[in-house]
Order: sequence, then structure tokens, then C-alpha cells
Amino acid sequence: MANEFRKQAVERIAAEASEWRHELHAHPQTMYEETFASDLVCRKLTEWGIPFSRGLAVTGVVASVEGRRNTSGRAVAFRADMDALDINEESGQPWASRIPGKMHACGHDGHTATLLALARYLRETRNFDGTARLIFQPAEEGGAGALRMLNDGLLETFPFDEIYGFHNFPSLPRGLFSLSPGKMLAAVDAFDVQLKGKGGHGGLPELANDVLPAIASLAISLPGIVSREIPPAEAASLTVTNIRGGTGNFNVISGEAALSGNVRTFREADRAHIEARIRQIADSLAQMFRGEAIVKYQRIIDPVINDPVSVQYCETAARKVSGEVKPFSPIMAGEDFGGFLKVRPGAFIILGQAESEPSSPHNFSVHHPRYDFNDRIIPVAVEYFAELAESRMPLD
Repeated sequence: MANEFRKQAVERIAAEASEWRHELHAHPQTMYEETFASDLVCRKLTEWGIPFSRGLAVTGVVASVEGRRNTSGRAVAFRADMDALDINEESGQPWASRIPGKMHACGHDGHTATLLALARYLRETRNFDGTARLIFQPAEEGGAGALRMLNDGLLETFPFDEIYGFHNFPSLPRGLFSLSPGKMLAAVDAFDVQLKGKGGHGGLPELANDVLPAIASLAISLPGIVSREIPPAEAASLTVTNIRGGTGNFNVISGEAALSGNVRTFREADRAHIEARIRQIADSLAQMFRGEAIVKYQRIIDPVINDPVSVQYCETAARKVSGEVKPFSPIMAGEDFGGFLKVRPGAFIILGQAESEPSSPHNFSVHHPRYDFNDRIIPVAVEYFAELAESRMPLD
């Protein structure tokens, strides 16, 4: 009976949440500029009498909902991301982006609407013993918003014992949950190598230090770090994505060239090894071609490594809601929820949103201009989060 009551309450709230999602979708903003989303979140929280604080990581919002009792002293956190992407939308939906060049192409509008719906449900029912923390995070798409919230004092100001998040997945059927203990999503790093030599005339190459052969050699050599130096059983990737060089003239030798790319790993040892070897190989090639290497390496986000015990809680909750949980095979995509999992136990789960109609906008991959979040998974995600809150902080 209790679960049936919850389902009805969640479905009622989720019907409104779709409207909030459409507002968010029509007004996308990218990293640390998510004022529309932040304002909407704060407006709704104020309407429901839920205390909150805004300003962590510039546009972040953190709300707290107290249960009927707080004798346990426990706090469980739930997180949603709010930022959009620099993409021109082609979904054709009535709520399509009104901001040229910006689009909610990853479903963060749906994640935010889901967390708002959870906040309202928890405030209305308060069927738990403890505190629910609701974290509305900016800048997930490359801006390291999770780390910035932590650096701004998230844990000190709003302490919690464990944390949970979810992401929609267009390649899984609607309503199907998927997760696994341990590795889920990879750490993401970026590198840029600039080679400096001495330019000159194509007819007098002996007077120049030509860096174009060096940059070509570097582009070929770097991927070999993974294929020959990382154990084959460990997942890692290194991809050169850009090469810059030359003046555009057929008879001018350029004195500068550069390349950039990304590294994805799960193990800290592999991450450190790849960074060190990029620097060593770049320096060695620069010396061989009588030039200089300037290497920049940026660690952007940490891997999502699920706590095995927390995964058990998630599997139980997901089965109660949808009846099936599929094991998730780790992929090299990144998600900065991993920053939270470095400091607290918890788990990240995938929720399918694909429909049977092949042309459905809910079936397009995230980051595709025709993608759209599926509103029909909002009540599923809210009920899943609600089950976690009530089971991890039980009244009885």
C-alpha cells in the first residue's frame, strides 16, 4: 500500500515536472552560466518551503529536506546536473532551444526536473529518518563543477554520508536500469603539445629546424603508450584529435606546430604513467628535431567508480521500481559525478529512455542535435531516488 501511495504521488508530481523540464530545455545555458536553471530551481524550492543555499560553484544550489525524524543523524545526497552544450538544436520539439548555438543535448534538463520532483515528494511525505541533500550542480560538461562545489565547501556546509546520481541512456529501452560495481565511466584528461623550432625557406632547409616531421612523429608515437605500456586487460585510451602546423605557403618551413587530444583511464597508476610518458616522448622528439616542447596536461574529471555496497542498495531499489536491472559494461565516456565518489561512497546508475519508434528523438545519442530527454522516465527516476532515500534512512 505504501509503495502504491508513493507511485501515485510521484506520477502526480512528475506530470508537472515535465513542464519544468520543457522550460529548462527552452532556455539552455552552458558551464557556470546556468542562471535560468538556478533561478527556476530556487523559485520552486521557495514555493514548497524547502531551505536551500545558492552560489556554490557560482550557479550551484543545495537544498535540504528533513525527515519526520532525525534521530539517525544520517544524510543521503542526490545530485543532478544543470548545464547544456554548445550545439544547435534540430529536434523540432515545441520546447526546443530559444538560444542559438545552445542546447540541452545530454538531458541535464531532465535530471534537474527529476531532482526537483524528488524534492517536492520528500517535502510532502517526509517518510524517512534523517536529511536528504539535493545537489543541483553546474558545469558537468567539461567544467569540473563537482570538484568546484567540493572546493567551495559543499561537504563542510552540507555534510552527507553517501551520494547517488543517474543519467538517461538512449541506447537502452525506456525504464530499464543498468549499473555495475566498480568501474562505470572513465577519467577524462586533455593534453596539448606545442613544438617550437626555427622556420625558414623551403629551398634552404639546412638553416631551419623543421617541426612538422616532429609533430607527425609525435602523433604516431603517443597512442603507442596505451597499446604497448598499459596492461591489455586494463581499459585506457589516448587519442590525438587535433594537429596544427604550417603557414599555408608551399615554400615556407614553419617554426611552430602543435597537437592536442584526450586521455581516458580508470586506474590512477595508468593516468599518471600516460601523463609522464607524454612529457618524456614530446621532450625526446623535440630534442631529436632540434626544437623545444611545451606540454600542457589537464586532469578534467575523475572516473566513476561505484562503491560495491552502495550498488547493492541501488539494485534493490531499482528492482522494486522497475523489476529489472541490467549489468553495465564500463565505457570510456566521462561524468564528473566521479568527483563525489572520491570523497563519499555511493553509486551512479543508468536509466534507459529509448522508445520502440526508431525515429523518436529519445533514441538519438546524447550530444546529437536531434536528441531530446524522455519525460516518461521522470517518474521512474523519482521513485527510484525516493526508494533509496526511504530505505537508506528508514523510519522503522
